[in-house]
Amino acid sequence: MLKDTLLSLSQNDRFREFVLQNKIARSASRRFVAGELLDEALHAALALNKQSIQVALDLLGENVESEQDARNVTQDYISALDLVAHTNLEANLSIKLTALGLDVSRDLCEENLDAILEHGKQHNIFVCIDMEGSDYTERTIEIARRAKQRYAEVGTVIQSYLYRSRADVEGLCDLSVRVRLVKGAYQEPQSIAYQQKREVDQSYVESMKILLARGNFPAIATHDEEIIKEACAFVRDHGISKEAFEFQMLYGIRRDLQEKLVQQGYNMRVYVPYGAQWYPYMMRRMAERPANLMFVLTNLLR
Repeated sequence: MLKDTLLSLSQNDRFREFVLQNKIARSASRRFVAGELLDEALHAALALNKQSIQVALDLLGENVESEQDARNVTQDYISALDLVAHTNLEANLSIKLTALGLDVSRDLCEENLDAILEHGKQHNIFVCIDMEGSDYTERTIEIARRAKQRYAEVGTVIQSYLYRSRADVEGLCDLSVRVRLVKGAYQEPQSIAYQQKREVDQSYVESMKILLARGNFPAIATHDEEIIKEACAFVRDHGISKEAFEFQMLYGIRRDLQEKLVQQGYNMRVYVPYGAQWYPYMMRRMAERPANLMFVLTNLLR
C-alpha cells in the first residue's frame, strides 16, 4: 500500500512542486542523487573510482514533449560522454529513450540515439538504454536490438517483475545484447507484472542465472543480499569467472555491501544519477526500500 502511494506521488505534479521547492527535501535527495550538475556527478564518480568502483552516469529526466528539448538532452548526454573520455573516468552512460523524444516521434528518438551511440563509439564507451514503464518495454527492446546491429557497445535493461522478462532475456542473449537486470520500480498492473516480492525475486533469479551462464557481460543490479549470495554461489559452482559480469547498485544505497563485494574481487558499478529532474527518481527509491523513506523523513523532521 505504501509503495503504491509513493509511486502515485511520483507522478503527482502538485506534490512534486512542493518537494522541489523544499530546501530540506532537496538536501535529503543528495543521499540518492549526486547533484544537479554534470560537474557534481563527476566529483561523485571520481570518489567512487578511488574505491575501485566503476560508474554508470545517468542524467535524470524523461518524457520530454518537444523536439528541441529532446535535442538538448541529446547534447547533454554527448557532453557526459566527452567528460568521461577526457577525464579517463571509469564510467559508462545510461540513457532514457523518452528523454530523447520517443513520445514525440520514434524517428526523432532513434536519430538522437544514433548521435549518442556514434559519439560513444568514438570514445569506446558503453551506452545502456534504460527501461521505463511497461508502455515502453517492447519499443525499448526493439530499438536496442536494432542499435546492436550497428554499435557493439550498447545494451538495455530488463525488469524481472514483468511476466515477459525471461523470454526477453533469452532473446537478448541470443543476440549478445548486454543486459542490466533489475527488479523494476514502476507501478504495473497484475495483468502484466508480478505483485508479490517472492514472485519478483524468483523471476529475477531465473533470469539472472540465464544471464550469468549465457549473457554478454551482464549487470546484476540488486541490493538484495540473498540474491547476491545466490549469484556468487552460481558462478562458483559453474566455473564462471568474476570478470564475466558485474554487480550494480544505486548511488547512496548499501555502500557497505558495495565495498564488501569489491574486496571479494567482484566487479562493482554504481549508478550515479544527476540533474534537476530528481523528484520522480527519489520517490521510486523510497518506494523500493522503507529505509530510504525513513532517511528522508528523518531529515525533513530535523
